[in-house]
Amino acid sequence: MKEITYVTGNWAKIAFAKQALEPLGFKINNVKVETIEIQADTMEEVAKYSAKYASDKLKTNVLKNDSGLVIPALNGFPGPYTHYVDDTLGEDGILKLMEGKTDRYAYFIEALAYCEYGKDPIVIVSKTEGEIALEKSGEYGWSWDFIFIPKGQTKTMGTFKDEDRWNLWNNTGYLKLAEYLNNKEKY
Repeated sequence: MKEITYVTGNWAKIAFAKQALEPLGFKINNVKVETIEIQADTMEEVAKYSAKYASDKLKTNVLKNDSGLVIPALNGFPGPYTHYVDDTLGEDGILKLMEGKTDRYAYFIEALAYCEYGKDPIVIVSKTEGEIALEKSGEYGWSWDFIFIPKGQTKTMGTFKDEDRWNLWNNTGYLKLAEYLNNKEKY
C-alpha cells in the first residue's frame, strides 16, 4: 500500500481522503504542521504554496488541501477567503449578502496540492456544484453545510449525516491524484 502524508488538522478532510483513496491502495497518514497560508486570488495558489512549505519543512512528500466557496453572484466571493469569512461573517452574513439575489448558484473548489520533496507541487482541482439556500437548515456538519444545497438535492448539506454528506462532495480530485501517483513516471 502506498502512503500519502496529508498535512491537515481537519478530521473531515482526513476522513474524506481515506474514503476516496484507501480503496485505491493508498494509506493516508496525517501530520498536523502549521503552514504559511498566503493571501492569493485562488485556492490553487494557496494550496500550492502551503504544500511546498510543508514538504520543505518535513523533508518528505506531502498532500495539502485548500478549499473555498465561490458565489458568482457575489463576484466569486468568498473564494480563497472562505475560512476568514466563515470566522467573521459566517453563514448569516452570506445569507444577508445574498438577499434579493435570484442567481444562487455556488460551488466549492477543492485544490489538492501534492509536493514531492525537492520538487514543485502539482495541483489537482475538483468542483462541487450547488446553490445557496434561502435560509439555514440542518443539524449535521458545520459552517457552509447549513446553507449549501448540492446539485441534484433539495436540502442543505447540513441535513445529511456524515456518511451521506461525504458522498455528495465531488471526489474526482482524489481520483485524479491516485491516477497521477500510480502513473507519475508517464507525466
